[in-house]
Amino acid sequence: MGLLKEFKEFAVKGNMIDMAVGIIIGTAFNNVVQTLVKKVLLPPLSYLTDGVNYEDKKYVLREAIEGATGDRAKEIAINYGELVNVSIDFLVIGFTVFIVIKLMNRLRNNAQDPKNKKVVTPKDIELLNDLKELMKEQNQLLSKK
Repeated sequence: MGLLKEFKEFAVKGNMIDMAVGIIIGTAFNNVVQTLVKKVLLPPLSYLTDGVNYEDKKYVLREAIEGATGDRAKEIAINYGELVNVSIDFLVIGFTVFIVIKLMNRLRNNAQDPKNKKVVTPKDIELLNDLKELMKEQNQLLSKK
């Protein structure tokens, strides 16, 4: 029974729901980033390189050989082009995620700044700021005595 009780506490606390929401949003964000990379950013790169498809680039160690009996030995090759393609994807995705997180941090910092009147500050931040201001006033009054 202890395991079920622990699971119930875990689920009720919201940890499981927070984790599920994070996974769902992460999956959706992955789809957005993949589309951004493949449909928006890589086509101009392909245009700049005259449509070179790096995925097809390879260094052939041994050509495919067809035997006299009709059996065939497969080609042996180092497919370095796929590595180049995936590396470009990684750099573009990493940079895109960096920009999105930088923007989100800027928005969060603006929202948590109690002096910024353009953005609604969360109530807990306002209360903490009010307490800080009251403590400053109290310290100033006490230091004058």
